[in-house]
Amino acid sequence: MSLTSWSPWRDLEALRERLDRVLTELGRTGREGESSVPVDVQETDDAVIVRASVPGIRPEDLSVEVNQGVLTIRGEIREEHEETRGTWHIRERRIGTVYRSVTLPAPVREEEAQATLEHGVLEIRLPKAEPRTQRRIPVHVR
Repeated sequence: MSLTSWSPWRDLEALRERLDRVLTELGRTGREGESSVPVDVQETDDAVIVRASVPGIRPEDLSVEVNQGVLTIRGEIREEHEETRGTWHIRERRIGTVYRSVTLPAPVREEEAQATLEHGVLEIRLPKAEPRTQRRIPVHVR
């Protein structure tokens, strides 16, 4: 029997590697079978524009919602046909659900939002709402 010296650093490194593997398998959102949608959010003088990368997702498999200043994008990537013959050597194309929720940087007119999909990029244009005036609330003494 041989003796091996114990090193807490080796154990911590092994734990970190296992955690990295689990997080990679679960996707960036941490939900099993679901991955995050990369987005760019731009604010102009009259609108908030969100561009999301959703390659391989058909328009009918996309859902875009805006509610109380939070934009939510959901999509599903489906396998068009399953190949049963042969052996897979590499299979990296993702299949499953994508999801992203973003708090918008300014108030918008939600009912006037428009979304277009072109070449795998979803663009959502949300016209800005008129800024609300700050209302002062008087304090009464009893």
